[in-house]
Amino acid sequence: MDRMFRVLAFWTGIFAVLFMVGDMNGQALLFFAQTAIFIGLSYLKLSERMYVYIFAAYLAVFFIGFTYYTTFIMVPSVGH
Repeated sequence: MDRMFRVLAFWTGIFAVLFMVGDMNGQALLFFAQTAIFIGLSYLKLSERMYVYIFAAYLAVFFIGFTYYTTFIMVPSVGH
């Protein structure tokens, strides 16, 4: 399971670089932070159950944050 957190770190790193190239520095910083956290967690050698709990908590925080952002912060665009 620790290898899957390294895979997550790889993909969040890829997204961070793409955000940086696209001049979206806020998102790039967020994804670089996620990359560092995933790499750090992958080397802790936790039990598989603990990795699943951490991933479930990560998903819960993401869904709550995404729902808050899309409901209260994001401005809907007018169709073309």
